[in-house]
Amino acid sequence: MKLTGPFSQILPLKDLPLKGPLKDEQLEIIEQGGVIMQEGKDPVIGVFTALQKQYPGISTHYIEEPAVLLPGFIDAHTHICFAGSRNRDYAMRIAGKSYLDIARAGGGIWDSVMKTREAGEAALIANTVARADRHLKDGVTTIEVKSGYGLNLEAELTMLRAIRSAGLYTKATLIPTCLAAHMRPRDFDGDEKAYLRWVLSDLLPVLKEEQLTNRVDIFIEETAFSTNDALSFLEAAAKAGFKLTVHADQFSSGGSQIAVKAKALSADHLEASTETDIRQLASSGTVAVVLPGASLGLGMHYAPARKLLDAGATVAIASDWNPGSAPMGDLLTQAAILSAAERLSTAEVLAGLTSRAAKALDIAVPAADFQAYPCKDHRDILYYQGRMKPFMVWKNGELIQTTIA
Repeated sequence: MKLTGPFSQILPLKDLPLKGPLKDEQLEIIEQGGVIMQEGKDPVIGVFTALQKQYPGISTHYIEEPAVLLPGFIDAHTHICFAGSRNRDYAMRIAGKSYLDIARAGGGIWDSVMKTREAGEAALIANTVARADRHLKDGVTTIEVKSGYGLNLEAELTMLRAIRSAGLYTKATLIPTCLAAHMRPRDFDGDEKAYLRWVLSDLLPVLKEEQLTNRVDIFIEETAFSTNDALSFLEAAAKAGFKLTVHADQFSSGGSQIAVKAKALSADHLEASTETDIRQLASSGTVAVVLPGASLGLGMHYAPARKLLDAGATVAIASDWNPGSAPMGDLLTQAAILSAAERLSTAEVLAGLTSRAAKALDIAVPAADFQAYPCKDHRDILYYQGRMKPFMVWKNGELIQTTIA
């Protein structure tokens, strides 16, 4: 048991409403706070001097520098298990080429599929660990990781096994999701309906048998899977015992309504969501996960986060870190930029990176994951738009990252 502090401010971010808008006045701020890490128990948070009196003689780790303590961030949507780069795609896109132009030139998702299939499990483990550790250094302590660059039995299993193994080599918590329904692979002998039937009949039973994941995702889009096919797939996956999430409304609307009908945990992207989509999400238990990194990478507008919140939706913010549309992978920078564009309060952003992101993954916020920023005022963190990074990170109560000399 150890007392750490004093921190200039501690923001526990507990007991904030999960739906709808938040005002900064709703944030609990503990000035000159301290935290007691206890093995096997939740931390105790309070005023530092009061904790010293309450626990006389306790071992103390003094923080001499100004510091603001937050819970660890949760990234509820990533694709960090992949091989290769799509820098050629990006260069073509900013030079004015269309999605179809890039695909005809051998780019797009299929390019990542071929490179990921060729990489092998050991390389995928190493790549995933490296990206997870970078996230962890930036205060992201829980990370959802999707498959979806395999798209056949062997390669999808290799990806999900690599994600499981990567979790043994990083301190970050990795939550795997099967995205075999990313697109119909070019080398599959059949149409989209047949491919989804194959995923249900041949892949998902193996995932259950090997306990590789209990989460399934699907990309609903004109270039991927239709709303009708997706609903049937999601209902069958749920019946088989899988939790659901959906890539929805990225370029065209309708996917989020399928997510709501299927009672999915989350609908992710939402850049093309209409007023009807927004109302349905707001009246449901499905979390709206917005992905500003994809908007930045594709040079397109952001998801309507402000409208979603004002309508009463639960809005989480995730990075979508992937080799094609969101290669930056800097969650805090993306959230800060989104907050300026969409007029999100500090409370809305911080909840979107913690408790509301946890709801999208159907997990509790890890009680003993923390990060400390080198400032006196928590408002500096978004003010510097991601330039300021945490200088201390704790995972499960253990200090695992520090830049203090």
